Amino acid sequence: MRNPFYAAQRAFRPSRPGVVDDPAVRRLQLWRTALGLVAWVGLMVTYNSVVSAEDVKSVADERLNQSWSSVLVLVCTFPVVVGAFIAAARGGLRRVYLRRALRPLGAVVAIMASMGTAALAMAPELAGLRDAVGLPGTIAIGVLCAWSIGFALYGIGLSLVHVFRTADIHEVMPPVLAGVLVWEMALLDVITGAYPQVPAGARAVFILGAPVTVTALSWWEMRRLRRHHGLSVRHALGR
Repeated sequence: MRNPFYAAQRAFRPSRPGVVDDPAVRRLQLWRTALGLVAWVGLMVTYNSVVSAEDVKSVADERLNQSWSSVLVLVCTFPVVVGAFIAAARGGLRRVYLRRALRPLGAVVAIMASMGTAALAMAPELAGLRDAVGLPGTIAIGVLCAWSIGFALYGIGLSLVHVFRTADIHEVMPPVLAGVLVWEMALLDVITGAYPQVPAGARAVFILGAPVTVTALSWWEMRRLRRHHGLSVRHALGR
């Protein structure tokens, strides 16, 4: 617990006994996340005037805000998709999946709590509380805030790669949930008019490129799970 990065690994990586850990799928998930980041940075550098350290910080802050938005959308999507999946399961599988859902739900609570702890140390509205606890309390809050920021930042990345460890429920859940999430994010970008500085053609390719690519990768992952491990949505639902 002293190491926030190790704590994040324990909180956001699937750990159910017997869960399928396919190295090819894991590498693909990491490459997908890394290439998405590289593509986004390239887009921002090409169509933004990044000429100073302040510009670099602005681009980094924007990317962090987008990652946090993705996590918030995932938090909202999580109970809907997982609830529908559990409701569609037959027989005793519902009870099994409900029990397994506790760890992914704990991951959701952990990421929200860590962000709330960071707000405790930095929010102007809570300055009175920080003054009331005195210097020792302020130091303790500062240490807790630093730990929470490291935990949250690493946790956001792990949450997006492992889709809030939903493989602990069933191995088919991460590709299904990732596909739903990425189309939601694309729709949100269209509604909010994201990337206004980017020409319309490039913006359309970038916004649609992510959901199309992730959908293709999710299909490939589902196909690999079915062919190499005998796992499918129908099998997971007991149908």
